[in-house]
Formats: sequence, C-alpha cells, structure tokens
Amino acid sequence: MHHHTCVGMPRARTSTRTHAHTSATHASAHASSRVGARAAALAATAALVAATAGCSLTGGSASPASGGSSGPSGPSTTSTTTSGARAAYRCPTDKTEVLVAGHDSFALSPQLLAAFTAATRCTATILKSGDAGALTNKLVLTKASPIADAVFGIDNTFAGRAVSAGVLASYAAPLPASATSHAAVGAGAGVLTPIDYGDVCVNVDTVWFTDKKLNPPVTLDDLLNPEYKDLFVTPGATTSSPGFAFLLATIGKYGKDGWADYWKKLKANGMKVVAGWEDAYTVDFTASGKGTRPIVLSYASSPPFTIPKGGATPTTAALLDTCFRQTEYAAVLAGAKNPDGAKAFVDFMLSTQVQQAIPDAMYMFPVDTAAPLPKDWAAWAKVAPKPFDVPAADIEANRDGWLRQWTDVTSG
Repeated sequence: MHHHTCVGMPRARTSTRTHAHTSATHASAHASSRVGARAAALAATAALVAATAGCSLTGGSASPASGGSSGPSGPSTTSTTTSGARAAYRCPTDKTEVLVAGHDSFALSPQLLAAFTAATRCTATILKSGDAGALTNKLVLTKASPIADAVFGIDNTFAGRAVSAGVLASYAAPLPASATSHAAVGAGAGVLTPIDYGDVCVNVDTVWFTDKKLNPPVTLDDLLNPEYKDLFVTPGATTSSPGFAFLLATIGKYGKDGWADYWKKLKANGMKVVAGWEDAYTVDFTASGKGTRPIVLSYASSPPFTIPKGGATPTTAALLDTCFRQTEYAAVLAGAKNPDGAKAFVDFMLSTQVQQAIPDAMYMFPVDTAAPLPKDWAAWAKVAPKPFDVPAADIEANRDGWLRQWTDVTSG
C-alpha cells in the first residue's frame, strides 16, 4: 500500500527486486515512487501468463456463485453452467473498457493486463489516485459521477469510510478457501473482496544485538524496558501508513483507555519519531549501515531484503508479537458504467496468475495460499500468528480523535 508520507495510505512498494537483498534493495522495494516491474519478474510473469491465460479467472479453489444467463458473445457477460456455477464475467462487445481506480502503489504487468483482456474481452485502464486515504476520499467526493468502474487499494484502515459512504456496489467475488479469513465483516462483507495483506511489525537488527550480547525485545511491553532506552525508531502515526498501523497495534493491544499511557512510556524510554518509513529504516536503523537504533518499525516481509549477497540468512528479524495486519480490497463501484467488466476485474485479482505476482509486484502476501511465494519469502517472510486487530468501524469512528491524542502525547 505505501508511500510513507500520509496517514492510512499504502506503503510504497516497488516491483523491483534484486538477488542481493541488502538494506539498499529493501529501501528501493519500499521507496515512495514505483519504478515498474523488473525485467526478470516480467519475463517470469509472461511465461506464467502464457501457461494460464486460458484458465478460469476465479481459480480452482474458488467457491461458485450465482450469475446471469446470457452467453459470452452477447451484451450480457455471464453464463450459467449446467451445475449452476457462474462462468467468468466478460465485457459486452460494445463496452470493453474497464476503468480501475487504484492507489499509487498498484502495479500489474503488461502481460497480466493482456491476459485479462484475452480471458474477458475487457481492457483495463488503471487510474492512479494517490494513497489509500486519498483514493477513498476521491471515491466519496465523486460518488454522484464515479471516476471508475472498479477500485483496488482500499484497505482496512479506510474500509469503514468507503462502506458507510455507499460508494461500493454489492458484489462478493468467489473466494479461495484461504481468503475467507481476510474477508471484510459487517456491511463490508458484501462489497469488499480481499486481495492481499501484510503485517506491520517491529523489526530488530539481530547482528547488532548479538554483537552487544543483548537479548532483543520480543513484545510491545519489552520496548519499555530500560535496556532498550534510545534504541527504537518509528515513523509517525500522522505522517506514515505504517506509523498509523503501529498506533492501531497499540490500541488493539492496550485498548482505547490504555494506549496513550503506553506511548507516554515509549517516549520516556527514548523512542524517536520520524516522518516516514524510509527515514526510520534507511537513516536511523543500524542495519542500514549508518544508523544508531537497532529497533525499527517496518514489515514482517522486511527480513528477506537483508540477506547479504552470497548469504543465506537475514541480518534482521520481525517481532511477530507486535504486528497490525493491513488488508487490501478490490470492489465494484456503485454507478459503474461497466459493472460486469468491473466484476471480471475483481475476479481477475483473485486469479492464480495475479496472486502469484503480488509479492514481487506489490510486496504484499496473496490471500490465496495456493499461489507460490518467491523463494526468499517462503523461507523468511513470516506472518504474524495473532496480529492485533481494530475493527474497521472503530477506526473510522475514532481515527481523527486518536491522531490528535497521539500528537499531544508524542509532542508534549
């Protein structure tokens, strides 16, 4: 999700990766501007698309849903099989363009877009619309005259706003079995389709702690211990998506009445707050080679990027008991001019070829566990077993107040 300069927006994820997973390559993977998919990834994607372009877009593990009854060559875009399962949506012959609003970190390779066209007769045009917060706000402001047919990139920190504003149409895509645990709840369940997820977690420089013969922290409570004074750096909650996610983790852990006191104690123990993730990770974090703080807020997927060239293991670790999970959704917009094309696009985002491309393209985990992960991810990018949770409705109702209180606590 994330450029790192605005609350609730997705973290910047480039689709570049190198075989030398140094701090520099990690930084480039999370930089604030995308630089397109690297050639090797595109080549692999092209081969994957060639093998899968003729496959069902909903994947073999998806549950069937009811659909329309017209054949794929007519103006209606769905057909019903003899078993009652819905066939893949297709665009009408006279309306093939599908406009997709997305956050600035949204990336699908040309090969994947071509596969979408080959399978559905639809041509997707991606409209980059800022970070997740800006994207959601734009959809709300243009509700009377929607800017697109579909959307990707609303996350669980802004889902409540999109749902309550009524900008999303009723459509629940068939989900792979593994995706049901990421499904939106309440009013969002019928309009939001989970596509990918990632955990924001405290990370530690394991080499630094080994050299100092000091055990690293494990939990949020541990960060308050005197042995970790002046060792922790985090991006701010008002200026950074991961920073806001960390605030939510503490609210999930300590409750609405206890989180502010925790932050006061963090501050008293020498916590440093900086503007964005890149400042924290590449400037202050010791693993970057020039910082002085061996504890940083980052992602559960960060450690693979610290495997030295020629090395086998990361030099950092994510503390999986400190995490908040971000989930990104796709949806059909209310008032869409091409609703069936929008449904086809939402389905396509759950296809095996897209799910497999997500880690390299957007550095998130696919919701479909049947999609194979890159080698280093499979080995080192772990997910939190029990991430802290704050319901989307609570985030929507309390976001502004929490941020004002956080500012008072950390600047006082």
